[in-house]
Amino acid sequence: MTSPPGDGDRGGSPTEPGPLMCARCGARAAEPPPVTWTCSVENGVRRYFCEACARENLRAIEGRLDSEWW
Repeated sequence: MTSPPGDGDRGGSPTEPGPLMCARCGARAAEPPPVTWTCSVENGVRRYFCEACARENLRAIEGRLDSEWW
């Protein structure tokens, strides 16, 4: 059974990428993410953090603490 288009398509089709947003402060960046941004996978979800947020929370990031903790 297939879902109609626009009804939560989970068939693995590519989605249109939008501007990246920092998961902490909401700063936006163009694709691809700047090399100064950090990417984290938490509970199977990819999250990006801008340079400022990554620098402020470096110890927590290196300690592999989920962003909800810091």
